Amino acid sequence: MQCPFCKEQRTDKVIDSRATEGGAVIRRRRKCESCGKRYTTYERVEETTKLMVVKKDGNRVPYEREKLFRGIQQACWKRPIAARELEAIVDELEEDVFRRFDREVPSTYLGSAASIRLRKLDKIAYLRFASLYHDFQIVDDFIEEAQAILERDRQDVPGQQELFND
Repeated sequence: MQCPFCKEQRTDKVIDSRATEGGAVIRRRRKCESCGKRYTTYERVEETTKLMVVKKDGNRVPYEREKLFRGIQQACWKRPIAARELEAIVDELEEDVFRRFDREVPSTYLGSAASIRLRKLDKIAYLRFASLYHDFQIVDDFIEEAQAILERDRQDVPGQQELFND
């Protein structure tokens, strides 16, 4: 293991290990024996069967967690949202996708599922994401979606909408 601070290729000491993300990831706190600084590593099992994302045009590309995270992160840019909340959204979405799909997932499903979670988290981030996902062409599309959010908020009873999402 290489220390991210001193770049020394020495052995490090594992201080703490624990399972995260439902046991799919192991988080380890380490201490470099050379410089004494602490850092965290995450270990994931590499999947042998890759999930493919079917794009709107029919092309298939490998699923990339980082790409999904970046898209959600861009929607939440300069919003008061912690990085751990974004990670939690991606974790939840990824768990849902791997539970429902074996080999291929439509990109429209990923976009829809991400927008549902963003709407619960932050309305502005949702609008940013929806403007790209729904490919708004004119300002009126954006305004209509914003008005739809306001209308849904007036009608929603907290917790009730989740009954209809599955």
